[in-house]
Amino acid sequence: MKLLVWQWGRRGAGPLLAASLAAGFAALPRTEAALSLAAGAELLAGPDAPDCAWPVATYAGPAGLAVRALAAPLLVAGLARRVAALAPDLALCAMPAALDGMMAATLARARVPWAVIVHDATPHPGDSAAFVRLIQARTMRRARALVALSRHVAARLAGDPASAGKTLLRARLPPFVFEVAPIPPPRAHGGALRLLCVGRLRAYKGLDLLADALARLGPRDDLAVRIVGQGPALPALARLRALPGVVIERRWVPEAEMAALLAWADAVVLPYREASQSGLAPAALAAGRWVLATAVGGLPEQLAGAPNGRLCAPEPDALAAAITALLAEPAPLPVTPDAAAWRDEAASLRAGLEAALSGRQDQWPGIQ
Repeated sequence: MKLLVWQWGRRGAGPLLAASLAAGFAALPRTEAALSLAAGAELLAGPDAPDCAWPVATYAGPAGLAVRALAAPLLVAGLARRVAALAPDLALCAMPAALDGMMAATLARARVPWAVIVHDATPHPGDSAAFVRLIQARTMRRARALVALSRHVAARLAGDPASAGKTLLRARLPPFVFEVAPIPPPRAHGGALRLLCVGRLRAYKGLDLLADALARLGPRDDLAVRIVGQGPALPALARLRALPGVVIERRWVPEAEMAALLAWADAVVLPYREASQSGLAPAALAAGRWVLATAVGGLPEQLAGAPNGRLCAPEPDALAAAITALLAEPAPLPVTPDAAAWRDEAASLRAGLEAALSGRQDQWPGIQ
């Protein structure tokens, strides 16, 4: 069996997820996997770029997207020839992106059934909700099957009109591997507890909860907080910047830097007001860090059974108490990374995709 895994975003977790899944599929017996990423993907420029069988020119801004979208009908025939040369049995979209309609038309022309991983049932506050929702709904309607990465998302997708008549599969998100070499154990530096909050800085990430919690704790010599990520100048960030022991770095974080950030941290905090699931949580757990998260959305199921996972209510007092408890704990338990995590998840997902997407090719209806 041969699978085509694609994700045509240029930055963030989408390309990394696609590459990780393709590698997992390729590690299975009697299975081949072809990866398609945007030619300008940040991941392809890194030192450990994945093997990308099909880099696709996408766009570099709104004007480029408009031109590419208008030209899409003229490009489908050529893209279909490329798909035919790769000869996949099934295709999987790792995360919806703006040009997936072009790929949907291409796969229909090539008569290749496909599924899409839907990360969020609804856009988060602070996202471009109308645009994101439009793209995702169109992609969901065109796919044969949908994949959710948490029960929380799966339950909400089940009631979405765009998923009517679709097979809904659930998968697990293994830890992303940001660096092969082991990183130092937490608390080895012998100083204050290092608490890291990293990722997109949006209102739903609960930065206001973190500000309130740290204000309740007051100045402490045994706690250092680092907040790193890209986002608007939220009022909560101004409040956090004014607190002693807190450092704010408003900037894009490339995947190549994630290992260094996790190596700096003793604990990762996810003070979310809402969440679908987190790609950072399993990566931090696999790195032997504590993960302190609010019990919202899919986070409790991700941390269930994790020795270094900690959950609290999405309230300032509860978060402050949980941080105080971490300050009193010894170093987290050492963790042995599961080298087969992506392969095992790929095996489970392949079985589900085969069952959901199987059928005679001459009965494949294409886009409805």
